[in-house]
Amino acid sequence: MTHTLGAGLGFKPEFAEDALAARDPGLWFEVHPENYLVAGGPRLALLETLRATHPLSLHGVSTSLGGTAPPDPDHLRRFAALAARLQPALVSEHLAWSRFGGAYAPDLLPVPRTAEALRHVAANLSRMQDALRRRVAIENPTHYLTLAHEWGEVDFLHELVRRTGCGLLVDVNNVFVSASNLGLDATAWIDTIDGDAVMEIHVAGHRADSDAGTGLLIDSHDDAVAAPVWALLDRLTARIGPRPTLIERDGNLPPFPELIAERSHAQSVLGAAARSLEEVPA
Repeated sequence: MTHTLGAGLGFKPEFAEDALAARDPGLWFEVHPENYLVAGGPRLALLETLRATHPLSLHGVSTSLGGTAPPDPDHLRRFAALAARLQPALVSEHLAWSRFGGAYAPDLLPVPRTAEALRHVAANLSRMQDALRRRVAIENPTHYLTLAHEWGEVDFLHELVRRTGCGLLVDVNNVFVSASNLGLDATAWIDTIDGDAVMEIHVAGHRADSDAGTGLLIDSHDDAVAAPVWALLDRLTARIGPRPTLIERDGNLPPFPELIAERSHAQSVLGAAARSLEEVPA
């Protein structure tokens, strides 16, 4: 069965029955592969049942592409085995690191955008793509502090695409949160990213830091998508056209119909972008 990817949702076992029954056109589901790197059992059986009716994507959170060491070979082997088994429509990872000196941090830690870091990330990303035998989309991170960068973020991402042939996953919420935290221009970022490289888009909710004194926004994924993030999604898709777009919700999960309603909003944005491009004179 051929599917056109529209707006998707992060898959949660809590609403497995609803997800299996949903038939919204263009609907797809994202999973974190780290939760399914097993040889068999009920979790994999559930995903295989789901993929019979809905496309899946694998969104990695622990390959540590931004680390100085190569990705763990066993992790890549198991990731590749899962991808071969599920045949996901998309595979993505973060521009971040989580491993150093044999230790693992359960977080997506920031990468200083230096020439040295660019070499490490490009080499690690190439290893990942070689292991999976497919193109991987790299997600722009959320920023909470200013580092000693040598490259602008958009230029760094474009250079990764040039060196490795990877794609980009544009997380619009990350763009908005980072711009707010660092005093940058989110619309300039959105207007500059190379649309030809964008394979996927994410939108999510955020919240203010519990310590009001920091003035920070937190990429929390525990609330509805905010109006300024929807506006940036409108702006991006109006320029580059529709792309598979995920609603990320990982905490304070509402009832499934509320998630579908938010997903329908994203689907309407993609539809408007497609119609707008069709109306442009040749």
